[in-house]
Amino acid sequence: MSAVNKGNSVVELIRARSLADLPHGFAGRRGGCSTGLYAGANVGLGSDDDPALVRRNRDLVRDAVLPGSTLMTVHQVHSADVVTVDAGVADDARPAADALVTDRPGLLLGILTADCVPVLFADSEAGVVGAAHAGWKGAIGGVTDRTIAAMETLGAGRDAIVAAIGPCIGRASYEVTDAFALRFEAEDGANERFFSEGRAGHRQFDIAAYVAARVAGAGVGRVELLDEDTYSQADRFFSYRRSCHLGEANYGRQLSVIGLGL
Repeated sequence: MSAVNKGNSVVELIRARSLADLPHGFAGRRGGCSTGLYAGANVGLGSDDDPALVRRNRDLVRDAVLPGSTLMTVHQVHSADVVTVDAGVADDARPAADALVTDRPGLLLGILTADCVPVLFADSEAGVVGAAHAGWKGAIGGVTDRTIAAMETLGAGRDAIVAAIGPCIGRASYEVTDAFALRFEAEDGANERFFSEGRAGHRQFDIAAYVAARVAGAGVGRVELLDEDTYSQADRFFSYRRSCHLGEANYGRQLSVIGLGL
């Protein structure tokens, strides 16, 4: 973990050991310019936060990881769609997708989350990186599988790819219905292991473990799980579910990024 000073703001970055040779980081809410409900490094363009502050927070994360790079994000729609990026685009022209891949130095791929699973991928030798937003719909729909396949089209080898799974909602915080769990078990009976008993009619879902197993099952050479629960750490991370439980009007988002050096 590291804190990067940028003017009067400090952005906390969690780094993965498996990606240590590449510019990357999982940013939380600490630091940044936003105040009130969004206090910290809120990067959500879809929130009701001041857009100027949101853009400043995005710049802070970008400059903390790869100064001089172009940050590229997508309009996330909980899909399994992946885009291959070779140049930056304006925020209002972001494609609708939930994952990005590139082989171009100087581009920083970014995924926004507020409980969903951020996954950063890299094949350092091939010079290919990827980032995926895996909410439960995208996860079961195959967003990580399609990200790996898109990286292969750029020359990556799946057994050489390293994946790091960042902060997301933890099992103890993620209550789902029995019907929800049965949807995953119908896809694959082995998915039962990602659900533990909860109160009557409910279970606790370990979505991070599910995504990790799915990535490993796709043949990725190494998968690192950082094991940080966004819901239970209000001082460090934004959380959609926590905001809902508190009756808040909206919620912030955090940014996970990876790129190739300039």
